[in-house]
Order: sequence, then C-alpha cells, then structure tokens
Amino acid sequence: MADKDPTLSTSHSFYDVARHGILQVAGEDCYGRRVVTFSCCRMPPSHELNHQRLLEYLKFTLDQHVEHDYTIVYFHYGLNSRNKPSLSWLQSAYKEFDRKYKKNLKALYVVHPTSFIKVLWNLFRPLISHKFGKKVTYFSYLSELREHLQCEQLPIPQEVLRYDEKLRSLHEGRPPPPTKTPPPRPPLPTQQFGVSLQYLKEKNQGELIPPVLRLTVTYLREKGLHTEGLFRRSASAQTVRLVQRLLDQGKPVDFDDYGDIHVPAVILKTFLRELPQPLLTFEAYERVMGITNVESSLRVTHCRQILWSLPEHNYAVLRYLMAFLHAVSQESILNKMNSSNLACVFGLNLIWPSQGTSSLSALLPLNLFTELLIEYYETIFSAHEAPRERGPGTVDTGGQGSHLIRGCRGTDPPQPSPGLSGLRVP
Repeated sequence: MADKDPTLSTSHSFYDVARHGILQVAGEDCYGRRVVTFSCCRMPPSHELNHQRLLEYLKFTLDQHVEHDYTIVYFHYGLNSRNKPSLSWLQSAYKEFDRKYKKNLKALYVVHPTSFIKVLWNLFRPLISHKFGKKVTYFSYLSELREHLQCEQLPIPQEVLRYDEKLRSLHEGRPPPPTKTPPPRPPLPTQQFGVSLQYLKEKNQGELIPPVLRLTVTYLREKGLHTEGLFRRSASAQTVRLVQRLLDQGKPVDFDDYGDIHVPAVILKTFLRELPQPLLTFEAYERVMGITNVESSLRVTHCRQILWSLPEHNYAVLRYLMAFLHAVSQESILNKMNSSNLACVFGLNLIWPSQGTSSLSALLPLNLFTELLIEYYETIFSAHEAPRERGPGTVDTGGQGSHLIRGCRGTDPPQPSPGLSGLRVP
C-alpha cells in the first residue's frame, strides 16, 4: 500500500505537494535501475494542488537520481476532470525536462492507459523525439508490469490495486470486487476548504469564525451589497481554483486584484459546500425537512428550536453568516436578492443528507427554512431567551396558513414572500 511517508516533516520544502504521496521513489527494476512512481489517483482537485509546485517537486526528486539510469512508472488510474492539469501545463512540463532528465531515463511504463493517453500522445507527437518514444511501454494490467519490475517493492496505491482487480474480473467474466473509499490525506496546517470547523478553530487560535468566511463576508459587506445578482452569478472557474489554492496555502488574498465581485461570493459558497459535515449538521436534516408540516404561526419558533440543538461552534458560524445574508436582503431593491432568492442559493449549501444527495422534493423545505433564517434573523438568533422558553403565540401569522416558499426568481424586482408577509414579529 502506498501510504504517506511517516518521516515526512511539515518543514519539508515541498511538504504541500509531497504529503499527497503522488511521487514515490522505491525499489529497482529487473536491471537494477531505480524506480520512481507517479500515481494520478493521489492527485487532489486542482484547486488544492499547485501544479507548478508539483513540477518543481518532480524535478527536485529526479535531480537526486538522474545521474544514474532510472525508470518511471506512471499509474494513470484516478486522473479525472477535477484533478487533471491543463494541456498547456503538460506541454510546458515536457519542455522543462531537458536532456539531463531524458538521457538516463531508460523506461517509462504507463499502467492502465486510457483513450485520453492516446489523444495526448498524438497531440504531443511533434514534440516527442523518436528515441524518447521508444522508451514508452503501455501495460493494461499490473501482471504485465510484474514481468519488468519487482512489484512487491513498489508503493502501488490500494486504489490502483482495486482497479486492476476490477479490470481483470471484467476480462474474466467475474463480478468486480466492491469499491472502497481510500483513507483521507492529512490537510495542510493552513487548509481552509474541505476541513472541519473544529480543525479550523484549532489552527486559528480558537477563533470560531473560519478565516475564509470572515475574509469573504468582510469584503462583500464593504463592496458587494449593491451588486445585482450577488451569489447568483458565477465567476471564472480558473480564478476560483487559484484563490482556493492560495487560501489553502495560507497566502494573502486581495480580491481587488481579480476585478470581479463574484469571486469572493463563489468562494464563500464553495467553502460551505466543501465542509465535511454541513453547517446545519446531518443530525438536523430530518427536522429541517419537517418545517413544511409545522403550523405557519410556529415556524419561526421551530427554527429557533432546531438551531439551539446545534453545536455551539456551528451556531456561532451560522449566526455570523445569517447576519450577513440578512444585510444583503435589506439591500434587495438594488441587488435583487431578497431572502427568498438568497434561500434558493444557500439552502443546499447549508445542509444535505448523510447518505446520497438531496432530492428535488427536499428543495421546498430547505429553501423555506433558509428563507426564515434570513428574513427573521433578529428574532431567530435572539440571545435573550432560548426557544423552549418562548410561548407558541410569539410569532403570529394572522391566521394565514399558506405555504411560505414559492419559486426562486432570477433578478426580477423582489416581492415579499406570500407566507412570510403574513408573519408578524413583535
């Protein structure tokens, strides 16, 4: 199994790349040549990996072996649209490897090639010398690789082993083995995305509000409240990945440098969506789904009761976020984003089921619950009394029992929600 090197120190000059275990040096081939492995399945999503740093780390590693003959084993399985480098990067990477690296490279073994490899080879054929091309060998199965290498010495990832077993099973007409989820990789100390609130708190001197949330909210409060369609419009995916990578590496980010107010807005939504557990927690999912079964006059109280069952940290972060979204909704005449429109955007980013994904039928209660949090922020997040101490008549609908949510609008002038307009909060 290809585990992360337990001796790898966080002070390593390439720790941010090396910690993933993409590149390994281990074993020798049948001719006594050092073997370097490259495992695509260990490459994280592009926004979590600086590909230029990966190239520098690859050269740094090879520099220690290129004076002697060596072999590279490339495990192609696991390369996908989320972690695949751009073609321009691949082209520049090939040019970076001059004669010093190519001279003593005696074999490049490509394991589990796909049609993508063939397309890539045709694209790069003008750049690849005939001599170098003769060093490349394709293997469809690990058994073929074993004819050239002592695979027992190789750090072959478990994901690759399972994929090979699946291919052989299909080839032999047997049912494929069950898939397993690989163990998570350790995050960077400065990681912002894809880590728990508790991790962020521990790495930020006990601060409850995650740095990326405070950064985006502060910027948008100052410069984005009047932006039409805020949170509805997208931003450049490449720019968003770049900003995510910078934030994960603990580097400073000035959103003014990107000239697009929607970049911090997308970053904020991405942060919420990539939390390991939703901000409202898995445990609250069924209670949130039941909001449409609660009498209209009691829905605000019901929201308070759900929130008071949240962990203290989740409650603090949610309150901070809702205070901001309430401020955004107060400027809806200009930004066209009232509490209903904001709910359509944020509902699915605040909570989702522990198994599978939210169904279309879940959108109604999710958006309703989120709209109530935004519209009645001051009442729901009041610190003066716990919801269990409030009587059932605190929030009155004037006898109206209509549904509170309707379809999500685009950037049409905001209108009051039929159900919410019937609520009167003293």
